[in-house]
Amino acid sequence: MKSLISIHDFSKQELLYIMERAADFERDHHQPVLKGKVVAAIFFEPSTRTRLSFETAANRLGARVVGFSDAGNTSVSKGETLKDTIMMVSNYADLIVMRHPLEGSARYASEVSKVPVVNAGDGANQHPSQTLLDMYSIQKTQGRLDDLTITMVGDLKYGRTVHSLLQAMSHFNTRFKFIAPPELQMPDEYKNYLKERGLSFSEHTNLEENINDTDILYMTRVQRERFHDSIEYEKVKNVYELKNSMLKNTRDNLRILHPLPRVNEINADVDNNPKAYYFEQARNGVFTRMAIIDYLLSVRREA
Repeated sequence: MKSLISIHDFSKQELLYIMERAADFERDHHQPVLKGKVVAAIFFEPSTRTRLSFETAANRLGARVVGFSDAGNTSVSKGETLKDTIMMVSNYADLIVMRHPLEGSARYASEVSKVPVVNAGDGANQHPSQTLLDMYSIQKTQGRLDDLTITMVGDLKYGRTVHSLLQAMSHFNTRFKFIAPPELQMPDEYKNYLKERGLSFSEHTNLEENINDTDILYMTRVQRERFHDSIEYEKVKNVYELKNSMLKNTRDNLRILHPLPRVNEINADVDNNPKAYYFEQARNGVFTRMAIIDYLLSVRREA
């Protein structure tokens, strides 16, 4: 049985296979290859895109979806442990998609579950399905994954999407630029990860001066929910705002990605620029998650 908890759970070959399968599902949205299967979507933390995307993916594959989007309406509110919840849900479903605010919770769930688990985000740790849809978006817009410059902007300290994407793209000789205020810089563990692999990166604080030589501009919001001190959040919440005028001298192939939701970090005047790709990126999530669900259940069938 195989789960997807960290992007490291998939080899480079598996990552590329998911890209190919996502393209298949994009060409033909409705392939009921999982008719009769049940997917449990259990979200202990608020979500719109990820939850609806997974539910849409499961439905298009012919599976039925059960679960919850508010843990307050479940036995968790009565004190039920995560272990008991997972063991219960794994009795009902063929695969579990889980979001939880605690780092490491998804890995623990996969260890006690009887069925595959997909991590839909565990705190500030990992968000591997977002990473795969990001990679698919990069491949679609750039025509390749190798030899690209990716600039990551905003909350690089708590942003699980940038942490996962950095590790996945390390397979493809990527150059990174990190733009963040001192309070939200990329943690040392991820910079050391790149150093160990001989990949280059640079750190900056100014947005406008550092986007003209990049292929992918990956914007992130400053996440209020990760801050224990509201004063610290207020200091950095609007530190960057990408405006259409700032894109004038950027590369023609530049595409702007964002895991969404956005707050103030991308001005609405960017939306009509052909370099804006974040809404199409979200759409790509359905096809990518179809590929993930199908692959994990196929592995289980073949075991």
